[in-house]
Amino acid sequence: MARSEDYKLGDFAFPRGWFMIADAAELGRAPLALRFFGKDFALYRGESGRLVLLDAHCSHMGAHLAASASASIAVHGEQIEGDSIRCPYHGWRYAPDGRADHIPDYDGPCPKAAKLRSYDVREVMGAIMMWHDPEDGAPDVDPPALPEWDRPDWINGAYDHLGTLNVHPQEILDNMADSNHLGPTHGSPCEYFENQFAGPLYYQRQGGFRREYDAYLMTYTWYTGPGLLLSRQSIGDVRGIEFIFHTPVDDGVTKVWHNNLLRSPGDAPDEALKAAARRMQDEVLSAFQQDFDIWANKKPAIRILGLPTERNFALGRIWYRQFYNPRDQAESFWKQVDGRHVPTHKQRPPDIAMDLEADAHGAAS
Repeated sequence: MARSEDYKLGDFAFPRGWFMIADAAELGRAPLALRFFGKDFALYRGESGRLVLLDAHCSHMGAHLAASASASIAVHGEQIEGDSIRCPYHGWRYAPDGRADHIPDYDGPCPKAAKLRSYDVREVMGAIMMWHDPEDGAPDVDPPALPEWDRPDWINGAYDHLGTLNVHPQEILDNMADSNHLGPTHGSPCEYFENQFAGPLYYQRQGGFRREYDAYLMTYTWYTGPGLLLSRQSIGDVRGIEFIFHTPVDDGVTKVWHNNLLRSPGDAPDEALKAAARRMQDEVLSAFQQDFDIWANKKPAIRILGLPTERNFALGRIWYRQFYNPRDQAESFWKQVDGRHVPTHKQRPPDIAMDLEADAHGAAS
């Protein structure tokens, strides 16, 4: 299993950015025990609806706030009080800012040391996302939020939970530069291909004729930071948006989610259309599963034996390093690759492909 230091990514084992940590649909009355970035967390929704993410272990004796489902207060749904959470061991209560605000059978002030770290979390497009920064800085970019998620003429999918891979996210990100795998892996060789880098955004434009559909497949794909991929896709008259979100669990271990939106021909899709959208999502997922199977069984590509036509791999890895180094160094990485890059054996995207970008969040100019 390769780690960040093996790829020589930078000073940090884990990158800076917004990352999905849970499907909003799985968060009910009980807190969720999570592990990401080599740490344990407790996620819960307060009675006001507020999302709270804290370090998992009580400052008293180290009990996990969210991993004791058999404890009496957990069984009876008594852990969440207002927007605070009680430890299932001795009942110490923590406010959303992580400070202990009540200790049972104790009349004095809560010790100042009775404090857990609290994290910035947001609910976006049915996903719960956290801001992770090794330097503890505030977010310098917003997570992507597509207007289609709330539009009646688009059908929202449910998140596919794909589990964990013993693969560093670098290997997943390499896909953005990989025009040559589209034929052997997916059966869809591309006629045009282009990457573009702009600060924390990484774009891919590609397309080609698909015999099975008797139509052109065109995709416009972009990363917002190191872990949130969105892809606008067009096949004939069909329009969809694919989500691939991945988050480091430990150094070299990655959790992955998948989703898909489908444009409806009408404003109020019926059950038949929703079922068709689910079938379409399964088809899109099956294509992604082809990548997943490769990643799950490959050796780490610490150094790619790259050809002159594969220069974009190196460019993507330079871009990626901005998230593994102090924020004041980020610009020095992305400026090295800023702009558009077409592999020497591919064409530039045609003008019609630009139609996919019209409403894209953070679309390239």
